[in-house]
Amino acid sequence: MQSFTKVLSAERLKLSKSFIWLLVPISPLISLLIGMLVNLDYAEDELNSAVMISSMASFHAMLFLPIMTGILSAFVCRFEHSGGGWKAQLSLPITRPALYIAKFTIVAGLLAITQLLFAGAVIAASIYQQIDGGIPWSLILQSSITGWIACLPLAALQLWVSTSWSSFAAPLTINVMLTLPNILILNSAKYGPFYPWAQPAMAMLILDEQSFGAMTLPLENILITISGSFLLFFLGGLLHFSRKEI
Repeated sequence: MQSFTKVLSAERLKLSKSFIWLLVPISPLISLLIGMLVNLDYAEDELNSAVMISSMASFHAMLFLPIMTGILSAFVCRFEHSGGGWKAQLSLPITRPALYIAKFTIVAGLLAITQLLFAGAVIAASIYQQIDGGIPWSLILQSSITGWIACLPLAALQLWVSTSWSSFAAPLTINVMLTLPNILILNSAKYGPFYPWAQPAMAMLILDEQSFGAMTLPLENILITISGSFLLFFLGGLLHFSRKEI
């Protein structure tokens, strides 16, 4: 446990002076702007909260979160891929599983901060829009927490790819290409739940049962699928990293 704590602290220090922290608040700030500008005049009063949060989450969950997950996963491996960093790192008295789990924890932690900032943006937009009934705490918590959980399978998959490929740009390019079809994939109740890049949007937009595609499925079913894909990608990446030649 002490060894893992030291590895986690070392990973945090690597990122403390990097620009990656500047990327974390970008989407919450854009989402706040969307929430302040969205027109709620045509929505029924009791639906104002759901309409506003769905509008804010559409950009955030369908586009930014999947891309940000790929950037973070690639970035935490960037230093090791340059100048024999993996060999230097693994020459220290740390285990491969501890290093891999520490990197995943950093990615998951930054995504959690992003979701906290998104929740803050929703609160600020609710105050600005003077939502009837006050701040929709239950919807904010559901959207933010389930969105973070839905990012974990994709983070595990991206970290698996990033530890396998020495290129920094290639995984990011592929990630962006696989994020763009989200709007089409979400229309499919058959394939949408199994597409990691669409899972954050499904989890965050299913505030009530939606009227199309994968988002007509109950949230419980989506979370079961997310849990299964997370175990598959995380254990697969951990096993591959533990056995690969460095």
